[in-house]
Amino acid sequence: MASTKDASDEITPLLINSNGSPEIQHHNSSSLFITKPVNNGTTSYTNGDSKFESPNEVDTGEVEDETPLPGWQIFLLCYARMIEPIAFFGIFPFINKMIWETGGLEESDVGFYSGLIESLFSFTQMLLMIQWGRAADRIGRKPVLVLSLCGVAVATSVFGLSKRVWQMVFFRCCAGVFAGTIVTVRTMITENSTPKTQARAFSFFAFSGNVGIFLGPLLVGGALSNPAEQYNRVLGGIQFLKDYPYVLPTFTSGAIAASAAVICGLFIKETLVRKDKGDAVAEPPMEAWDIIKSPGVPTVLFLYCHIMLLGLAYTALCPVFWFTQPALGGYGFTPIQISMFLGGIGISQGIWLLLVFPPLQARFGTAGVLRGCLYAWPIFFISAPICNIFLRKGWVTAFWIVAPTLQIGGSGISMAFTAVQLALNDVAPSHQTLGTLNAIALTLTCAIRTVGPAITTSLFAIGARTQILDGHLVWVVLVAVAVAGCVSVSYLPEQAEGRSKMKNVRVTDE
Repeated sequence: MASTKDASDEITPLLINSNGSPEIQHHNSSSLFITKPVNNGTTSYTNGDSKFESPNEVDTGEVEDETPLPGWQIFLLCYARMIEPIAFFGIFPFINKMIWETGGLEESDVGFYSGLIESLFSFTQMLLMIQWGRAADRIGRKPVLVLSLCGVAVATSVFGLSKRVWQMVFFRCCAGVFAGTIVTVRTMITENSTPKTQARAFSFFAFSGNVGIFLGPLLVGGALSNPAEQYNRVLGGIQFLKDYPYVLPTFTSGAIAASAAVICGLFIKETLVRKDKGDAVAEPPMEAWDIIKSPGVPTVLFLYCHIMLLGLAYTALCPVFWFTQPALGGYGFTPIQISMFLGGIGISQGIWLLLVFPPLQARFGTAGVLRGCLYAWPIFFISAPICNIFLRKGWVTAFWIVAPTLQIGGSGISMAFTAVQLALNDVAPSHQTLGTLNAIALTLTCAIRTVGPAITTSLFAIGARTQILDGHLVWVVLVAVAVAGCVSVSYLPEQAEGRSKMKNVRVTDE
């Protein structure tokens, strides 16, 4: 396996004593370069498994770690990454209808309960996220990943057996208990990459997430929900599917998660580096509060939370917004149309992240991508009520031209999620704190998700019921929050700019 590199190591100078003795320069406690003179008049540099030689006089130029991405490991981690969006988004096409049928509610009240279900799921994650991160830093990444995948498989499967709203809440909270999957995958992606390959690695990470966004709602939640009715000739005679019309998609999501658990258990390699028994005793891991107080971390965490607030609010709002009739402020989509829109978003975001983000990040840096995305976010939010106005006025053709186009183009703002993850990696105090730092960030995200979806869907429900601003109250609020993000990105710390990987160096061997 390729040697583990510190994802936050942006600049590592090469130093050598004037007497030619070996010297080791540490940066962030994990990456190291060993410089030593050799007999042929050159200076040899060693970094993990990589070794290269350079003349005594090194002119200006960049020295970067050329270790390639371990393709098989990245592929396996990306497969594990798909599980969370498949399980999360797989219920979106039918969750509102399931609540409506199960609870016997008014259509305008469905948003309150759908927000409550997702908020309690996130609240459960928030309570346990840091514990999962610290467990990954102590006992290893692999056992935490496999255990979490097993838990998600079971909890997701039984969700479709719910016959009461409180059962839906309970089983969703059970899924939230196993929150270690996303923490561990993020950390292992970082540890399998170098500063040079990190942007590409997280492009694959984000792309796999969007593949999950595509598969979850379109091929699982939409195509498999209520199969006795959708495929009456083939499955109409199965009473179990009539009694539990949403069990097939949740069982399918659980089976995919179980397959990931088995595959990761067999083939994933541990990336947590431990000291040998003969080495000096390792320093105790940093406490969460000490990590939060480290230089640059508070600012990036705040920006991380701001971006996640925008994304989570929109994600929670879309299903109920698309489900609600145009006269109340929505689009009036059917479950299959919701599935198609969600699938289209997944595909378009994947293209942006896989093909567009890496060259943009290489040219403009992490900060440049973040600024561009945050400047575009208010415009993207404004497009939703405009498209609703098209439907209210009967401009159906204009809607089907404008809405998909804006949705595909606006999906480019998803690059902000990958960019802010790179910024978070760059300000990590050390390699050993990556698991805990990611857990802190995701805990804050869960806190936002706990109240964010409920507030957002409730604002939409209030607007739909009272017709404040023609049902567009929630979009006015979201545009204001998005505008505030344009200000917060200006405070991004220098070490998170993501422009250069190493400074030019000059080495003289006397």
